[in-house]
Amino acid sequence: MNWHKLSLEETLEFLDSNLQGLSSAEAEERLLKTGPNELPDAKKKSVAGMFLGQFKDVMIVILLLAAIVSGFIGDLTDTVVILIIVILNASIGFFQEYRAEKAMQALKKMAVAQAKVLRNGNVSLLSASELVPGDIILLEAGNAVPADLRVIESINLKIEEAALTGESQAIEKFADLLGEEELPIGDKKNMAFKGTFVTYGRGRGVVVATGVQTEFGKIAKMLQEEEVHTPLQQRMASFGKKLSILVLLVCIIFFITGWLRGEDFIRMLMTSISLGVAAIPEALPAVITISLALAAKRMIRHNSLIRKLPAVETLGSVTYICTDKTGTLTLNKMFVEELFADGHTYKRKDLQPEKHNREISLLLQAFALNNDAVNDKEKIIGDSTEIALLEVAKEHNIQSGSSTRLAEMAFDANRKLMTTFHYWQTKVISFTKGAPDILLGRCINADQKLIQEKVNEMASKGMRVLGFAYRIWDSLPENETSESNEFDLQFLGLAGMIDPPREEVFDAVKQCKSAGIVPVMITGDHLLTAEKIAKRIGIIESENDISITGKQLANLDEKAFLLKVEKIKVYARVSPEQKLQIVKALQKKGHYVAMTGDGVNDAPSLRMANIGIAMGNTGTDVAKEAAHMILLDDNFSSIVRAVREGRRIYDNILKFIKYLMTTNSGELWTLLLGPVIGLPIALLPIHILWINLISDGLPAIALSFEKAERDIMQRPPRPPRESVFANGRGLHIIWVGILMAGIALGAQAFAIRNGLHWQTIVFNIVCLTQMAHVSAIRSEDQSLFQIGIFSNRPLIASVLLSLFLQAVVTYTPFLQPVFKTESLSLVEFLGVGLASSIMFFAVEIEKLIRRKLKSREKQTI
Repeated sequence: MNWHKLSLEETLEFLDSNLQGLSSAEAEERLLKTGPNELPDAKKKSVAGMFLGQFKDVMIVILLLAAIVSGFIGDLTDTVVILIIVILNASIGFFQEYRAEKAMQALKKMAVAQAKVLRNGNVSLLSASELVPGDIILLEAGNAVPADLRVIESINLKIEEAALTGESQAIEKFADLLGEEELPIGDKKNMAFKGTFVTYGRGRGVVVATGVQTEFGKIAKMLQEEEVHTPLQQRMASFGKKLSILVLLVCIIFFITGWLRGEDFIRMLMTSISLGVAAIPEALPAVITISLALAAKRMIRHNSLIRKLPAVETLGSVTYICTDKTGTLTLNKMFVEELFADGHTYKRKDLQPEKHNREISLLLQAFALNNDAVNDKEKIIGDSTEIALLEVAKEHNIQSGSSTRLAEMAFDANRKLMTTFHYWQTKVISFTKGAPDILLGRCINADQKLIQEKVNEMASKGMRVLGFAYRIWDSLPENETSESNEFDLQFLGLAGMIDPPREEVFDAVKQCKSAGIVPVMITGDHLLTAEKIAKRIGIIESENDISITGKQLANLDEKAFLLKVEKIKVYARVSPEQKLQIVKALQKKGHYVAMTGDGVNDAPSLRMANIGIAMGNTGTDVAKEAAHMILLDDNFSSIVRAVREGRRIYDNILKFIKYLMTTNSGELWTLLLGPVIGLPIALLPIHILWINLISDGLPAIALSFEKAERDIMQRPPRPPRESVFANGRGLHIIWVGILMAGIALGAQAFAIRNGLHWQTIVFNIVCLTQMAHVSAIRSEDQSLFQIGIFSNRPLIASVLLSLFLQAVVTYTPFLQPVFKTESLSLVEFLGVGLASSIMFFAVEIEKLIRRKLKSREKQTI
């Protein structure tokens, strides 16, 4: 229903109400039909449900099955170790996401407790939940609006709608009808919305919507949309399914072949399970979770608070950043940038106190005296526009209290002017400020054409323009509030104000573009202002970049919008539903979208985005609860730093996937190929679990501390659907795994032939080749000696610790029966070290070849 288009009479008639309000009986009857003015409870996850949800991962299910089978055949050690890994992983995920389902509760907290209502012709203080359509509500400064209202009376009524529109400037309200069919919330100036706040004046309104029918309620409904999975969740789910099928087939083939060959049934069953355990990287889910948690902790230093762990990795996949303008790209503070006086334009920075002429001096006096902002110690308190004017005056040593205010004509929406009277030498001076088009009509001897051109020029730069004039009086006029006092004025000048971009945003936008990320501005501000800021900071750079309003967007069908969405760089005056529409359209085009927001209106799009980023300083609780990440300093450049960190952590996740899968590949080949070439089964299940937990787990976690690659922000985002085995990782896993098995089996054959401790030798070689491998893969292309051996100290410590623990299980007598090990002689130990070092040099040669190939490609280009 377009309530803003109806007159007061039509509104009251449609709602079957009147200016005296409803009767108690009528209100009770309506309450039964409409229900209470409340938001419905969200579907809450129980603590148990949240914990059990951590076990849905395919790889976790496979591990649990392996634990059950191991327990069933009597191998309780394997069962206990697997269960410890699984529970550790689930606990970390659970504690990180414990507060993830509170958005609806935060919405309910913002609901208004009580409201002043006209019932039976009398003012009553009622619970807001009892309000019904047709009720007449009384509003005054400090009140929260209890329902959606059509304003029927406004006495300088101003309402701050930041929670719904994202714009902190209070909106002046009036009772007249608006003719346009579709208007964004911020332009419905004869409406007041639930959850917004009265900052000035007073008024009355008739309730037109309650509960879920309000704009607030619609947002609550949108919050119930399904969240999208992160790139890593999608890849790991796909990887887990493929791996489980492959492992199952290999184990079945291995079991059947051995059994048909005459091997013992139980022995082959145990070996097949060992093979399955070897192939599945038990530590991978825990290592990923721990690495993301460590990254989340580090990111707090970059003013980024991670609420949902996978968001760390998602940042690395982001292709679009849809950001709010006010406070994120800009300072959220009005700033006087240009002045016009005495026929000349002055940049603020060029205005020198010693060069003031009479007009400039008077203009600066008008800034300070016709101003309701007040100095509170070192801070100025008041309306953002008036603060900006007073700051300019203070720069030139003019204070707001330099001349006593004798009288005033307060600003109102009809006149669009404000006038104050002050002593001036032996007379009285009045300063008038307001909309330039209104003010010019009240001035005498003003060059209307020149001034209007200057107004248009300032407005075309995205500035908000205020006009100033004065009048000298012999004495204070008898009727201080007569509108005639605002005629016969002398024009003084203009002030052009803008909310300027943050200094660091310029470089941040450049970094985005060099990293292949498209920054897009979505704002509740006017299109012209948004366009100018976008051009200034580099979001709009070419003629192909499109700007669009919410109204224009509403006129596009889905197909037309999808064709244009990748070219649109600025959206102005959009509704919450349209923000959601923008996110979905970009996702349909295959993009990973980061969306920033601070208001209640942003919550649905924050939740739907691949990564929702709420503002820490100005953000509502609802936005923060819906988001994946909270920006503690509300600064766009912090998002870019977070993207860099996201890319770094994903690079490192790929490194430890490569490391863990290569290790498992080596174990798999060792177990499969040994019997084929006539050797005994090289490793026992306890060996495999020890390697996968200790030798794999600790170095893999330490890989997450690896520093960023040199080109991390000069390359495009990785394709969202790119496999974890792309860019040669799959091939690396196969050939290095075969090399690892070749070294182990070669050593096994040599040890058996020479009567050495062959099983302990193989166990140690598999462990040490992994340490050599992890040292070599710390960078995709650079040599270990280029990046510095000690540049990742946690990794060095984890390698040394793994080697120490390996020595402990090899040489400690009471552990030898548990791990089926025997003490190695010095010659055996040195032989193990020498054989294992082959792995390090082989991988370094691979990287050298890759560097040379890349160098040739660059020369060809």
